[in-house]
Amino acid sequence: MSVNNYKPHLLVLPEDEANRQLANGFLQDFSLNLRCIQVLPIAGGWGKVLDSFEDFHVTGLKKYPLRHLVLLIDFDDRVEDRTAHFRASFPADMNERIYLLGTRGEPEPLRKDCGCSLEKIGEHLANACATGEPGLWQHELLQHNHAELTRLVANVKPFLFK
Repeated sequence: MSVNNYKPHLLVLPEDEANRQLANGFLQDFSLNLRCIQVLPIAGGWGKVLDSFEDFHVTGLKKYPLRHLVLLIDFDDRVEDRTAHFRASFPADMNERIYLLGTRGEPEPLRKDCGCSLEKIGEHLANACATGEPGLWQHELLQHNHAELTRLVANVKPFLFK
């Protein structure tokens, strides 16, 4: 389902198939307003997420001021470096509507630790956002997202969750 570009909405750009599964699981939360969120096609690597952001999504964010964008990547154990690299590309006037989230390494170890599918993990993460509980976001492979997640939830919860 496509979002209404003229109402508050959230786009999610996943790096790869594993991140797409996490995002699709997020969509399974019953309290989510599905008219306000859209998972985009896989970019094909963290570098391609950045390229897509710079080549396409900056224009969309300028054109649609109610748009928010999650860039969902694997940090490959380089959280500080990747964050700095991405942040350098974020236009200052749109910075509050762009969010960089992902697993510290890759999603597969998270799946193994949790003993469930990536989609089920995504559903648990959405539920934590909806209820305000830290939940699975406290996992060692996700806890580095705390500040970004806090900002995201504060900005999108009013329109994203029923």
